[in-house]
Amino acid sequence: MNKILSLFAVLCLLPVTAFSQTNPITLVPDRVLDGKGGTAEHVNIVIRGSRIASVGSAIEGTVYDLSGLTVLPGGIDTHNHIVWHFDPDGKTHHASREEESSAQATLYAVENAYITLLSGITTIQSLGSPLDRDLRDGIARGSIPGPRVLTSLGSITQRTGSPEEIRARVKRFAGEGADVIKIFASASIRNGGTPTLSQEQLDAACGEARAQGLRTAVHAHGPESAQRSVLAGCTAIEHGALLDDETLDLMASHGTYFDPHIWLVYSNYLENKEHFLGIGNYTEEGFGYMERALPSSLAVFKHALTRDIKIIFGTDAVAGAHGRNFEELIYRVRSGGQDPMDAIVSASSLAAKYLNMDDRIGAIASGMEADIIAVEGNPVNDITALRRVAFVMKGGRVYLAPHK
Repeated sequence: MNKILSLFAVLCLLPVTAFSQTNPITLVPDRVLDGKGGTAEHVNIVIRGSRIASVGSAIEGTVYDLSGLTVLPGGIDTHNHIVWHFDPDGKTHHASREEESSAQATLYAVENAYITLLSGITTIQSLGSPLDRDLRDGIARGSIPGPRVLTSLGSITQRTGSPEEIRARVKRFAGEGADVIKIFASASIRNGGTPTLSQEQLDAACGEARAQGLRTAVHAHGPESAQRSVLAGCTAIEHGALLDDETLDLMASHGTYFDPHIWLVYSNYLENKEHFLGIGNYTEEGFGYMERALPSSLAVFKHALTRDIKIIFGTDAVAGAHGRNFEELIYRVRSGGQDPMDAIVSASSLAAKYLNMDDRIGAIASGMEADIIAVEGNPVNDITALRRVAFVMKGGRVYLAPHK
């Protein structure tokens, strides 16, 4: 009951414009980063309905003075676990705990979604739980504030079975409305990241996904599992903490997307160790593997930057990390050496292209969905500006605005 009252209070405090804005809106910022690598100074953005009508000098309807701020597309996090949360006992929730109802789990997910949206992330890909579907659909209806959600609804693992059984499971996910197929080609980094699926199994999974018109996101830490996934024509490699140069070159030559997670997921686990320890493979040995993966993941990322690899932005955000998504991007720039503009593009137009949504989101241009944020400062000069989100709009609705 307390959780329901808490959520009700949050919804009551939302800006009225988040639900009722029908007139045109004009944003007047200092500068605009278009999400594709371009910058424009002192231009206005006019929004009609859910879409951007123009970027130029025009002013219409309600004006939001964003002077002193930099406008850019809302962030796109391509690897998230939006339903993960800490239970009242302080431990991360585990699916086998029967005392939590699906309604309670959904309320936690709604809270996570709202926090994530206000941090500047306007689209996520959740990989993935069946509970994601109701959250996705509720947000799409406009009845719940949160980022646009795409979901895998579950995953393909070594327990799924033979290639034939894998194809059947992919078809089932497609029929249930999955947006993407999540595949575990390797064990967790806490178990060493060893390969778990054969070439035949991966061929079946990614081949059937293509036949169903779906992308594939493959959990693969080491060279062997990643190489099998690339050769199977899978869309993206997730994590990749143990990849070698040969594998990175193979990914580049095949146009495979790379979704590395080099900071937030590890730091969050280590900061919240007591909340995870003792559940599943969250053991002292498992935490040791994660600590050793930090420098390895950073080194792989630096090597990937020297190649023509399509590096997108995902965080693997779990309980404790929601709303801190941009910390991953900040670390990529400050410790990984990524160019700030390239980092911003990875979280906007490039991520949108990976999602097959680059005709709708990921850029500030006429005709695009009005998923727009504004930050204090200029993240091209100081990437930590992404911590200072002062304005959030998704689909033309304002959820956060500066007080002038």
